[in-house]
Amino acid sequence: MRALKIAATGMMAQQMRVETISNNLSNMSTTGYNARRAEFADLHYQQMSRAGAINASDGTVLPTGVQLGLGVRPAAISVQLAQGGLSPTGGDLDVAINGKGFLEVTLPSGQTAYTRDGGLKRTGEGLIVTSDGYPVAPEIVIPDDARNISINLDGEVYAYFEENAAGQLLGQFNLTGFSNAKGLEALGGNLFSETEASGPPQISTPGIDGLGTLRQGYLEDSSVDAVREITELIEAQRGYEMNAKVISAADQMMGATTQVR
Repeated sequence: MRALKIAATGMMAQQMRVETISNNLSNMSTTGYNARRAEFADLHYQQMSRAGAINASDGTVLPTGVQLGLGVRPAAISVQLAQGGLSPTGGDLDVAINGKGFLEVTLPSGQTAYTRDGGLKRTGEGLIVTSDGYPVAPEIVIPDDARNISINLDGEVYAYFEENAAGQLLGQFNLTGFSNAKGLEALGGNLFSETEASGPPQISTPGIDGLGTLRQGYLEDSSVDAVREITELIEAQRGYEMNAKVISAADQMMGATTQVR
């Protein structure tokens, strides 16, 4: 009774879809989060009778044949890259990326990671870091006596002091692009790492080479569409229930077979 195994793969697929939707909804308030979508493909087919084979009885060619599908399998969970809305925060170190690109950060292991979370902070030494304390590359240090900080669209960071009306340039943030940003590996904590699928990082100045610009005093909202997620959740739930009914029907058929006298 192949229907039991086929329906089981369908239930597992819908369960994965629900888990993906659940992760999206749980990250509705995560800065710069992009929704994920579970994608599926059909499994192998059992060739009971191949299309194009010659019918031995009269020598004619079979136009379609008999190909029995064996279920469904996960193909990918892809990131739906989309620009989230920009919410004003007023924070002098809050920067939103308006367009494509990622900020580059350095992990404690020395590995390079990338993020769109621009909720930056400063350490006791004045170093600009992420909320988890990872330095943003290139490293920029804010002097202790700086009165306020300004970050322009090009990522240039200026410090202003009491005795000097003109700002002092401390450094400039870069943005990094990828030929296939969907191929980045999610590390958690709003961080991504380079993979073979993503291609090498392409570092440039904000606003150049198709990259976005930086907006000081803003943070990028999650791009999750709650209405769409709830709709897909209902579809996944109904799909799970229908596959469960197939298993129940197959079980009844097997029961009827064993009770034949």
